[in-house]
Amino acid sequence: RARTTRPTGTSLPKRGGGRAAAAASLRLAASGRSDLIEGPMAITASDISSAYLLPPIFTKLTQLAPKLHINIIAANDVRDLLRREADIAIRHVRPTEPELIARLIANGSGHLVCAQSYIDRCGLPADIADLSNHEFISFGEPQQTIDYLQNMGIHLTKQNFKIRCDNGVVSWEMVRAGMGLAFMDSRVVEKFTGLVRVLPDLPPIEYPIWLTTHRELHTSQKIRLVFDLLAKMIPNAMGRRGG
Repeated sequence: RARTTRPTGTSLPKRGGGRAAAAASLRLAASGRSDLIEGPMAITASDISSAYLLPPIFTKLTQLAPKLHINIIAANDVRDLLRREADIAIRHVRPTEPELIARLIANGSGHLVCAQSYIDRCGLPADIADLSNHEFISFGEPQQTIDYLQNMGIHLTKQNFKIRCDNGVVSWEMVRAGMGLAFMDSRVVEKFTGLVRVLPDLPPIEYPIWLTTHRELHTSQKIRLVFDLLAKMIPNAMGRRGG
């Protein structure tokens, strides 16, 4: 699934100021003056991307910058770049805070899929209307999936969701086990066998991929290097570029 039912992004909530905020600002300024392309760096992305799409990219990144020590934060919730929970975020929503900068690096797409074992058990949906008679797997809160799919003419209720999990990898394994249907990023689907694309004429779900960091951090040679490398490597790996 392409995180389409609950896109996780980098639109970050602003939190309180005071001495803590001043200290965080000083740390950011110090990081921004760093000329060293070495040491720790935290990069956050969804658990699906972290598990199935980013490992080859991070492998190449460590080869190009062998002194970097990357902490991968596989999380579907928003991580606060302003407070340095992460240095760089890979998300599907553009941030709105003026302290953050973002680059649209690619566009992804996903299709509705299920396991062959699900078809053997429940049959293949005949059309969009028939989808309401089938079981779905929720990647997070089912109501968000219901609301999103309703715009596509797919009318579901919570009764269609027998299983849900906030962990995308677990939800995907439930799909592969034949427990239900779900939308998934096309590049992830290609990595597995035993899956069937449901209603091939159904338009794919398309979503943006944003690379985000703090404005001061982007003046750091280390952050700038990694940011620019990711901005090139992710679209190349996808075969698609953003605007």
